Amino acid sequence: MVRVLAGEVARGAGRRGPCRPAFERTGGPAPTPSEIGWHRCRAAPAHFACLAPRRAPRVFDGPDARRCVRERTELLSDRVGLTNRIGAVLATLGVNDYNPLLQSRRRRLAELRTGLGEPIPPNALAKIERLLARLELVLAQIAELERERDEVAAADAPDRAGKMIQQLASLRGIGVQSATVLVREAFVRHFPNGKALGSYAGLTSTPYSSGGIDREQGIGKAGNRRLRTVMVELAWLWQRYQPGAAQVAWFRDRVGSIGRRIRKVMVVALARKLLIALWRFVIDGVMPEGAVMKPSI
Repeated sequence: MVRVLAGEVARGAGRRGPCRPAFERTGGPAPTPSEIGWHRCRAAPAHFACLAPRRAPRVFDGPDARRCVRERTELLSDRVGLTNRIGAVLATLGVNDYNPLLQSRRRRLAELRTGLGEPIPPNALAKIERLLARLELVLAQIAELERERDEVAAADAPDRAGKMIQQLASLRGIGVQSATVLVREAFVRHFPNGKALGSYAGLTSTPYSSGGIDREQGIGKAGNRRLRTVMVELAWLWQRYQPGAAQVAWFRDRVGSIGRRIRKVMVVALARKLLIALWRFVIDGVMPEGAVMKPSI
């Protein structure tokens, strides 16, 4: 039996802090950690205000809108897996010049011959046909999702997220898919500043400083991996399609003629700068310095 004395709690709060009440054992078992924590919260509830969960960024477009983006990524992974499985079956038969993603895949399958010049064995042929049926279903679903994505980008009266997608897609070097991922995964949320946005994407550094040791440990990767992947890809494309942009000039000044390894490290910093610039472009209408738009058709 554990009994907490109110007087001891009051005196203990001044002597040991507000969250360390004194317990008096009266012949029963020792208090468990959960019991101690419960009594501490009763003694000083204000001390635990810092343990309240943090508020997530406000979202003006529901999370259901980004399901299409994530489903397309899953379907692309399924497409790669089915393609590899078909190739693995044919490799055991000495066939290596078959592409199941072509429209003529059924006709080409009937014309295939093994490494010994014989037709494909019946069981292997039946397995490949079943894999092709699943692959065709995946391809049809990917085409449907991409058609819906393109309809949003071409809409005459889009919603707020659709307007952001159209704005981003109007810049050279940014396609409809990249613009859709940026908006659905990040820009529909409210961020107080660019630093919070960079942290959400996992593009912030993790410095280590202890005594005389001061070094960088790379990026945190504690954010949205889909957003981070797209931004690193866009950082490379931005150098090609927007050579006059301020972010590209900043990158070239610091990299110069350094080797490829340093360029791969510095491109993450470029991705973070570019992410913040694109965020300000769609939220505040601030055009990225030196960037150009796609020519109107």
